[in-house]
Order: sequence, then structure tokens, then C-alpha cells
Amino acid sequence: MGNHDARRAWMELTEHRHYAYRGCAPDLDEPTRAQGDLDLGVDAWLPYTEDDGEQPSVRIAREKAAAAVCQACPVLAQCRAYGLAETPDGKLAEPEGVLGGMRSLERHRDLIQRRKTAAPAVVLGAADSRLDEARTAQKQAVLSALARESDEELVAYRAGMDVRTANWHRAILTGLLGLDKDTASRGELLARAAELGVLPKRARIRPDGMHPVPAAPNTDGSRQRRIALRMTIQLVLPGMEHIPRVPRPTTPRRRAAVAPVRALRIVRTAQHLTLPVTTVLEAAA
Repeated sequence: MGNHDARRAWMELTEHRHYAYRGCAPDLDEPTRAQGDLDLGVDAWLPYTEDDGEQPSVRIAREKAAAAVCQACPVLAQCRAYGLAETPDGKLAEPEGVLGGMRSLERHRDLIQRRKTAAPAVVLGAADSRLDEARTAQKQAVLSALARESDEELVAYRAGMDVRTANWHRAILTGLLGLDKDTASRGELLARAAELGVLPKRARIRPDGMHPVPAAPNTDGSRQRRIALRMTIQLVLPGMEHIPRVPRPTTPRRRAAVAPVRALRIVRTAQHLTLPVTTVLEAAA
């Protein structure tokens, strides 16, 4: 939806004849509580704004309880339409809070899915002017480093920049070459670059290894988990990312030999000493 649609959705929601009876509206007797569920405050549908922060488990429980009230709301459809409306720059008109029974995360996922569905297939050729940006010095340095290394830190090192900048260039390259940065792998990006002549076809490409590497890594690692569901977290030695790693064989340890303890016996002897009786310990025969 565009900005006009967002305004229209807002008007259809607020001017609906049942808008005053929405579940998130303040209760007449207890204005700080929601009339759809008196156990919830009227701010349960809003983003948390306190300085001390909110625990994720508490936030999720609060949002789910608020969304459950929405299911019986008389303006559910109108509220959801407004919650999914977009601004001219392609962002949600209301990016936070619970609207139309949908949490912020769910509405953003819906937005991403709509973009994927509506996006036309990108058809590029080697002579396409849109690839000029992919042939700049920095992009070429990143592509060359990406062909030689699969570890993002080593890619950044060889490209002569920090990891964040290198990953940003990788994301731009992925989009320029017509790939989805959320699902494309490093191998797909390099193959596409070679196909379009952005990367020399004679370039030697190091394989990813046991698991595919994302073309455009992000900070939380969600793209890595998305393209390699069974990948386990493990340490990687620089320069050895392509070598398969297997568990080390375990062999039972031998117990060290322990010298036998000789039994002792107590012998009492009478001697002409200051003390009448002395206790002496002797090794048993």
C-alpha cells in the first residue's frame, strides 16, 4: 500500500461505527484497563517505552494476550488493514505494537513476503549498465576476496576493509546481481558474478565446505541459519574453512599404576626411657 492507502485505512478504522467498542479501548469504569480484557492495561498493544527494558518472555506473553483480545474485536479487519499499510518508502505505517491481532514481527514478515511475491524477475545481461556499480574498485576487491575466502573476517581482511563494510558491499552486490540477499549463498553470488562477467571466469573459487555460506551475512546470523538449517556452531581455523571437521576419536585412558600400600601393625614395647611405654610402627612381615 502507498501513503494514500495508509491514510484511507486509518480513516476507515477510526470512522467505523464500532470503533468505540474495540477491545483495546479504555474501559468506562477503569480507564487504565482494556475493555476487551480487564486484566490487560490499555498500553498492552503499544511498544514498551520504560527505561528499564522488558524481558523477551514478558513482552511475548503480553503481545500474545493482546492479540487474543483482537480476535473478538468488531474492527479487526480494518485495524489489520491499517497495521499492514505501507509508507511511500516501503515501510510499515505502524512498525511497532499489536494491530489487527498481529504482532510487529508478524507484520514485518508479511511485508517481506509481499515484496518477494510482487518483485518482478530481474533479467540482466553482461552489458547491462546496472552492473557498472558492481565493477567499481571496492566491489571488485570484495568479489576477489570472496572468491578466495569463505570466512567473512578473512574476506574483509583481503578486501582491505572492516567486516561491517565488507558485508555491506556483499549485500549490495547480491541485489545488483538479481539475487535475494536473505536466501542466496556465497557460491550462488560468485557463480552469478562470473556468468555476468563481473568476476573473471578464470577466477579460482574456494568451495564453501560442508555447509553453504550466505552471500550477505548479517549480524544476528539468521541468514546463515536459514540456508544451512543443520549447521552446528563450531570454531573455524582461519584458512581451513573448506576442510570438513569430524569429531575427534576418543580412546579410554589408562589408569596410572598405583603402588600397593603395605599394611602396618602397632607394636608396644617397654623400654627404659623417660616414658614407660612407647608405641612403635613397624612394617608388617
